[in-house]
Amino acid sequence: MLNKYARAFFTRVLTPFAALLLRMGVSPDAVTLVGTAGVMAGALVFFPSGEFFWGTIVITLFVFSDLVDGNMARQSGRSSRWGAFLDSTLDRAADAAVFAGIALWYAGRGDDLLLVGLAIFCLASGQVVSYTKARGESLGMPVNVSGLVERAERLVITLVAAGLSGLHAFGVPHVQVLLPAALWIVAVGSAVTLGQRVVTVRREAAEADAAGSGPGSPEGAR
Repeated sequence: MLNKYARAFFTRVLTPFAALLLRMGVSPDAVTLVGTAGVMAGALVFFPSGEFFWGTIVITLFVFSDLVDGNMARQSGRSSRWGAFLDSTLDRAADAAVFAGIALWYAGRGDDLLLVGLAIFCLASGQVVSYTKARGESLGMPVNVSGLVERAERLVITLVAAGLSGLHAFGVPHVQVLLPAALWIVAVGSAVTLGQRVVTVRREAAEADAAGSGPGSPEGAR
C-alpha cells in the first residue's frame, strides 16, 4: 500500500539527484550495490550494539538508493533484466540484515529470546512473502493482490520504531517498547499478507488450469 504512493512521491523528489549521478558517470548498478552495502552496514554494525537511532539514520540514508537506481536506469534508457534482478536480489539481502541486526541485539545485550524468535520470524516471513509473488508471476499468474504488510510497510514500521526506540539512549523514557510492538505488528501483518497471496495464487492457478493455460506438469512446476 505504501509502496504505491510513497514510491511515486519520492521518485519525483529524487529525479534531479538521479540525473546528477548520471552526469557524473555513476551507473545504476553501482548505486544499487553501494546502497545495499550501506543498509547492511547500518543494520549489522549499529543494531547489535543497541545503537538503534544512529543505525536507523544510516539505513534511511542508504535505503533511498532503491528509488534512485531505478530512476537512473529509466532516465538513461538502461533498464535491463539484469538490473531488475540485481535490485530485487539485493533488496532481500538488505531486508534480512535489518531483522538480523535486531535479532542479534535481543540475543545479546537485549536478552530476550522471545523477541529473537520474533525478529527471525519477521526476517523469514518477509522473504517468503516476496517469494510467493515472484514464484506466482514466474508461473504466469498476476498475483493480483495488495497485501496488508508488504516490503515498504515492513521497513517503515520497523525503522520508525527502531529509530524512536533509540531515543532511549538520549533519556527519552519508555520508547524502547516501540520496537517489540513493531516486531509483533510486522510478524502478524506478514503472516496475513502471506495468507492473502497464497489464497490469490490458488484462485488464479485454478482459473488458469480450468482455462487450459496452466503448466503441463504440476509436479514439475514445483
